[in-house]
Amino acid sequence: GTTRDCFGRTRVCADPKVTMASKSSGLNLKHMAGNLDSKETGTATKEYEDYFKEEDDSKRTGNYTDVVNKYYDLATSFYEYGWGESFHFAHRYKWETLRESIVRHEHFLASKLNVKPGDKVLDVGCGVGGPLREIAAFTGASVTGLNNNAFQIKRGEEMNKATGRHDNCDFVKADFMNIPKPDATYDAVYQIEATCHAPDAVGCYSEIFRVLKPGGVFASYEWCLTDKYDPTNAEHRRIRQEILIGNGLPTARTCEEVLTAMKKAGFEILEEQDLVKTADISWYEPIDPYRAWRPWRDFWSFKTTIWGRAVTHYLVWFLETVGIAPKGSMGVSGFLKKGADGLVAGGKAGIYTVMYFTAARKPL
Repeated sequence: GTTRDCFGRTRVCADPKVTMASKSSGLNLKHMAGNLDSKETGTATKEYEDYFKEEDDSKRTGNYTDVVNKYYDLATSFYEYGWGESFHFAHRYKWETLRESIVRHEHFLASKLNVKPGDKVLDVGCGVGGPLREIAAFTGASVTGLNNNAFQIKRGEEMNKATGRHDNCDFVKADFMNIPKPDATYDAVYQIEATCHAPDAVGCYSEIFRVLKPGGVFASYEWCLTDKYDPTNAEHRRIRQEILIGNGLPTARTCEEVLTAMKKAGFEILEEQDLVKTADISWYEPIDPYRAWRPWRDFWSFKTTIWGRAVTHYLVWFLETVGIAPKGSMGVSGFLKKGADGLVAGGKAGIYTVMYFTAARKPL
């Protein structure tokens, strides 16, 4: 059916019996190494960690494809365990559960795209496709997910079939620095916490600009350092480095650098704001291990409490020790924990945001 959104536009409603809402699950042992051979996991984990031994970003930006692919081969199963199908944070009101806020966060971005049933939309850096399935159901548009990680695409295709979204949701394996599509292919483009993996923001946004039709909108939630970040502050630099290693990021940009890069790529900026400033609940609350756990609101959030982390830690240790989980799994669990701690510290210090929102248009 259809309904009217808060802007008075007609929207296609998803079947309530087939919700696209992100749901976490148990740790999937079958997929813990991604597309890596289980014998390669230990080596891959060490090679990944070696990229982050120095603060200098040049080694990581020069090898960003390897950095990001290793990260998502190693980390995707942990992401699905902790977050479900939508690997992102969300603007959250005090009356919302995390899952409800994630869906609303996706709908808010979709409402900025100005698309209708039959339009073609590109999701840049789509993960396993949780947001693209939700946005396709919400708008009626056909959504293509762009991802350079073969394992995540495989998982996404499995989920598309399981949810019945394979009719208007698909994937293309490609690097967002070189999108294999003709100019002006898509009616709209969006990205959710993905282009922070790009080694060069101008180059990435220029590719998005190229494949977008004139008049089309590019809507984005970007990870950024805020204007409170002080590069001469050793604690700030430590937090930055933890965020990079724990999240597969080759570098980190400020909000101002992101905005400037979009303008250099040719976009007209329609809206921009850091949504962190208007949320009731801090964006990092879901991963703060010392927060109050309210099982009657969201039982599964126990996984990221201090006790839940301990359970996961010892479970992974046991599974790796007895040979069920691949070697290196403890290392992956360790750098993900470090990344979460860095994000919480960055959020509390006000030096990092995960929801710098922009809506930009390609001129006619």
